Amino acid sequence: MIPLPPPALRLRLDKEALAANWRTLDRLSGAAQAGAAVKADAYGLGVAHVAPALAAAGARDFFVAHWSEVPDLIAHVPSAQVAVLHGPMNDADCAFARATGVRPVLNSIDQVARWRESGGGACDVMVDTGINRLGLSMASLGDPALAGLEIETLLSHLAKADEDSAFNEVQLTRFRAACDQTPARRRSLAASAGIALGSDYAFDLTRPGLALYGGVPHPALVDAIRPVAYPEAEVLQTREIAAGEGVGYNHAFVADRAMRVGVVSLGYADGFLRCWGGRAVLRHSDAKLPMLGKVSMDMIVVDLTAAPDVRAGDWVAVPYDLPQASQATGLTQYELLTTLGRRFQR
Repeated sequence: MIPLPPPALRLRLDKEALAANWRTLDRLSGAAQAGAAVKADAYGLGVAHVAPALAAAGARDFFVAHWSEVPDLIAHVPSAQVAVLHGPMNDADCAFARATGVRPVLNSIDQVARWRESGGGACDVMVDTGINRLGLSMASLGDPALAGLEIETLLSHLAKADEDSAFNEVQLTRFRAACDQTPARRRSLAASAGIALGSDYAFDLTRPGLALYGGVPHPALVDAIRPVAYPEAEVLQTREIAAGEGVGYNHAFVADRAMRVGVVSLGYADGFLRCWGGRAVLRHSDAKLPMLGKVSMDMIVVDLTAAPDVRAGDWVAVPYDLPQASQATGLTQYELLTTLGRRFQR
């Protein structure tokens, strides 16, 4: 195989910060154990890098959404520690769960019946307490199909955990009622923001996701969570432009003076979307490099006034403090992570 040349994009993962975030969320979970949501390739950071670091920190429960995400994950953690949130849609999903040893999360009476008909065994069950996404309805919890089901974890999901909302208490009350009706070895309601709501929401297992990766979904976590993701991009070329010259598509930026600029290997195909235009300030060491004009598919242009020594082949940092980036762009912290493209070397 011909070796690939070095990439022009890289995503540095601070594994120490990742582990520290898990330990913090585990501590904030009180008597409950913190697991880890690693769906969407560990929120875009690379499950092959994230899962071993979380396992080394102490995580023993991992959640993905799709069956297709299982092989990459169980290459790094025991399959018995993995649950698949979307559940079995057909007999092939049931067969795959059995062959790999991962647990399906059953979200409907149809999925319960499908799992039992395939032989049954350990599973998780999601109950909908008011978010109206996946999950058994509260009314269906008395269905005879659930009798004797081998439920490892009974789960639900909060709709407004990032808000000071009375609906959180409504869902908590409903989940307690579901727990009383449905025997399970463990119970789990809180994800990242839910952990910040306190011990009443923790039950036996929490399922942090965003906060593991440097996101802050609740004000109570502002000082507790450390940044994890550090994108960097290569400078492809430097140019001298004169006053009056435009930069990029539609000449959205026009120089008011002679300037030295840098063309950087980063664009909307890499998840650096056009909403960054006019807002992004990259860095080279301590020098600030404001972005000029529009984001292209594969390139942006930055002002090199503060970094006169930058040359083609040098690397610049893309500030990615998630709460600040979210405020600047209007993107959610989740989108900022999960849209990071495949061209980043993780």
